Amino acid sequence: MFNKLIGKFQRFYAFDELLKLLILRDIKLKYRRSYLGYLWSILNPLLLMLVLVLVFSNLFRFKIPNFPLYLISGQVIFHFMVEATNMSVGSIRGNSALIKKTYVPKYIFTISKVGSSLVNLIFSLSALILVMLFTQATFSWNLLFFPVIILQVFMFALGISLFLAAATVFFRDIQYLWTVVISMWTYLTPIFYPVSIIPEQYQTVYKLNPMYWYIEQFRDIVLYAKFPSANAILIGFSISILAVCLGAFYFNKKQDEFILYI
Repeated sequence: MFNKLIGKFQRFYAFDELLKLLILRDIKLKYRRSYLGYLWSILNPLLLMLVLVLVFSNLFRFKIPNFPLYLISGQVIFHFMVEATNMSVGSIRGNSALIKKTYVPKYIFTISKVGSSLVNLIFSLSALILVMLFTQATFSWNLLFFPVIILQVFMFALGISLFLAAATVFFRDIQYLWTVVISMWTYLTPIFYPVSIIPEQYQTVYKLNPMYWYIEQFRDIVLYAKFPSANAILIGFSISILAVCLGAFYFNKKQDEFILYI
């Protein structure tokens, strides 16, 4: 079993150039025929943040210090997961012609979608930094913990993406159902409202939301200039490892059947 696992890693590295090309292709396709191009990665979160700040500051009046930064810090993390999974849903079916013609590790198409979303996330961090500068937020050494948080979210998104990509091959309606799930998930995640408004008896259940732990860690280092709690880090890594293991297991179990359905 150990030798088999080593073999899979060796095959993955053998196709690293293909992975890079697929990521570059996805990024170029996203901004093709766009006058502003990559600037949209900065403008999109900023414009959405401005709209939500105007709406929620006037209608709901949540008592959140530095609400713009609170909003965009949750927004960029959640949007990465949404974009990665939405792009990955059809990653196998969308590359059926290539899969039928030649041998390519099938999971590389799904990984490339999550990878291109990660690049977009890095671009969007420029918007976050601009908001931090504009609102005079504290830049602390805790910001160096950012890659660890992104690793957790990346693994979590990859696990979900692998499961969705494999399942969609057999059940085409999943790509439509997932958009409904994402819409519900958005409102169940404290992106534009504080957790304190949730009744205390429901907060334990509410914290079963995996994205809660990643967003809270990110806000700790960005908004509150403090190191995330050990509990949040432990839970975050546990969820991400579980997700990627389950997603990879299901994908690996079903991938030999893809050719019969794509």
